[in-house]
Amino acid sequence: MTDDIFARTRALFELPEGVVYLDGNSLGPLPSGARQRVLSEIDIGWGERLIRGWNESGWIDLPDTVGNKIARLIGAPPGTVIAGDSTSVNLFKALTGALSLKPERRVVLSDTGNFPTDLYVAQVAIRALGQGHELKVVDPSRVAEAIDDSVAVLMLTEVDYGTGRLHDMNALTAKAHSAGVLTIWDLCHSAGALPVDVGAAGADFAVGCGYKYLNGGPGAPAFIYVRPETGDRADPALAGWMGHEAPFVFDPVYRPGAGISRMRVGTPPILSMAALDAALDVWEGVDMADVRKRSIVLSERFIKEVEARCPELELASPRDPSVRGSQVSFRFREGYAAMQALIANGVIGDFRAPDIMRFGFTPLYISGADVVKAAQTLERVMTERLWDRSEYRMRSKVT
Repeated sequence: MTDDIFARTRALFELPEGVVYLDGNSLGPLPSGARQRVLSEIDIGWGERLIRGWNESGWIDLPDTVGNKIARLIGAPPGTVIAGDSTSVNLFKALTGALSLKPERRVVLSDTGNFPTDLYVAQVAIRALGQGHELKVVDPSRVAEAIDDSVAVLMLTEVDYGTGRLHDMNALTAKAHSAGVLTIWDLCHSAGALPVDVGAAGADFAVGCGYKYLNGGPGAPAFIYVRPETGDRADPALAGWMGHEAPFVFDPVYRPGAGISRMRVGTPPILSMAALDAALDVWEGVDMADVRKRSIVLSERFIKEVEARCPELELASPRDPSVRGSQVSFRFREGYAAMQALIANGVIGDFRAPDIMRFGFTPLYISGADVVKAAQTLERVMTERLWDRSEYRMRSKVT
């Protein structure tokens, strides 16, 4: 039955012939439904209905509609997730909103495995607030012991973008709450990749993007979750007309909306929001437990194949799949060039400085045969030293 589900989902994607795509952890491939939906919005919603599309095509409600679809994938109650803006903007809202709830504390705790943009956002948010907050960054293994009553907010990415190491959301959230600390979880490498239950974990805030495992397209809208008990109290240091309790009253004084609606800011990007909305339909009838089980099978097979074929590569990801996300990373001193050679030969992964080759495993469109083909191709890149060619050493802007 599970095989039937993934055969069905694979058919919903437009994948180039002959390409093994192992980079859904950076950008999901194009679902056919997203193409059709965007064309419809262009031709009918925008082309025919013009400004009427906000009402007649339901554009104004898309942030909530999409948010509720994402809520199902991350264990959030309906009405607690809103789609829009970027992950960075949403993190700024979540962090400043969380800090507003802990005025007596001054430490934001994070770790060295956090995605750099999250740390940048925290640095600038602290400076902008000007209230003497401090960003404390520790090794991932030391997060639990660093939680104490000086910490206002614990801000972590659940799955390390480089190595795929997986934090224990339940345990760390419980530890944080026992010390009176609020939690913010970045789910960019979690949502759509593995089972997430922010409700059961008691997470206070969560953010994530729509263009990786959710397949919403390049630059797709991100999302933000706020725990129901917190929604009406958080006071983020960013506001816009869509977060007002009555946007079309055009009140000159900001009055935040109720709950998650106050996390809206500006006008939603309708074409990209429509693409994400349609992409999320791929998940109909898909159980995240089945996705997790299959992704572990695929990633374990890949590790076994690569280590047997390519002894030059060093596993950078945790060997235990229970503490690893849905990606596998290998270290190689010439990782950038090796990845370019691999891509040129029909297997797409990506590279992260200084030496990490990353591979994402998404059962929605990846098969066991794809995994073996990828390992065989990687073996050829290494044994024939294809990575040593000058054309593969030339750095592009995006790696």
